Amino acid sequence: MNIAELVRSRHTCKAYDAQRPLSEEQLAQLQEILRYSPSSVNSQPWHFFLVTSEAGKDKLVPALTEHNMEKVRSAPLTVVIATKTELDDDHLQALLAQEDLDGRFGGNEEAKKGADGARRYYVGLNSTSAQKQQEWMARQAYIALGFLLMGAATLDLDATPIEGFFPEKLDAALGLTELGLKSVVVASVGYGSEQDFNAALPKSRLPAEQVLTRL
Repeated sequence: MNIAELVRSRHTCKAYDAQRPLSEEQLAQLQEILRYSPSSVNSQPWHFFLVTSEAGKDKLVPALTEHNMEKVRSAPLTVVIATKTELDDDHLQALLAQEDLDGRFGGNEEAKKGADGARRYYVGLNSTSAQKQQEWMARQAYIALGFLLMGAATLDLDATPIEGFFPEKLDAALGLTELGLKSVVVASVGYGSEQDFNAALPKSRLPAEQVLTRL
């Protein structure tokens, strides 16, 4: 696979074929792409809601802007990327315990203590206010979104990043506040239909010399 060719060929899908579902293998791969997305100091401040059922779509649609409703209705998968409302001590402890379980410290308690201290230091730098912490966590969510978009392309799937929604409505529809979460961004994934006009349009980007500098 040539990654440069892939980024030139993928596009933001504008209409989906509702008759083409995703396979369980495709869903499993997309789940792993999301779960293994990188985050600053491995903070993983997120939760991913994978919506495939009609009941799930019924919850999402009223929280979307009108031009995104049909995309979610017809796409076989919509992912809601949410972040924690607060990066608290319980989460930091859970991260450290999982890293220990996964063998990242090799039984070295000093290494474990050092990793915990370093993460808490950088979390603190980005948590001087609740708003700053939310913005920092949102940036991690967008890293996962990027991985999802490219991951979908590697599976010959189309995708659409969606910011056209009402966060308060979406949070209420999914009960996110009670879970200590808040919605950040949404993406639909599936197979484009014949009505996807964007598929036939040439991709347009600024010239390389305007956006790239090699030093």
